[in-house]
Amino acid sequence: MSPALDERERIRAAMHRILTGTPQHSNGALTVVALAQEADVPRNALTQQHPDLKNDFYAEVRQRAQPAEAELRLRKQVVKLKELRAAGRKELSELRADREALVRVVHQLTLENRQLRQHAAPTAVLRALPTQPQPPADPAILE
Repeated sequence: MSPALDERERIRAAMHRILTGTPQHSNGALTVVALAQEADVPRNALTQQHPDLKNDFYAEVRQRAQPAEAELRLRKQVVKLKELRAAGRKELSELRADREALVRVVHQLTLENRQLRQHAAPTAVLRALPTQPQPPADPAILE
């Protein structure tokens, strides 16, 4: 037998093993990479020399209508990411609403503070509240 015919037979046998769930040399994934590994041929043999067998393999996979494990994992991840995005949007909306409320409160307090200072009697003593202590200035910096 010629090498090409031997390759085709090995590929067909590998297709059968993978599709029946009894892989011997690969992880059994429904991919060209796993098929090439199972048949012990280079991957480009399937994509360049035997594309008809590659197409037959993918046609069988589609007929079985079972999404690959990687596809299921990615679909779950997409759902989680959409949930995270929705939660992020909700939190951002709440933060924006909080910000607006805080701006209104600060504005109101500023107005009240001005009014109190204006209405204070000129002889009234206003006491400043203590502030946080500041570290002493470094004389070397001042020079």
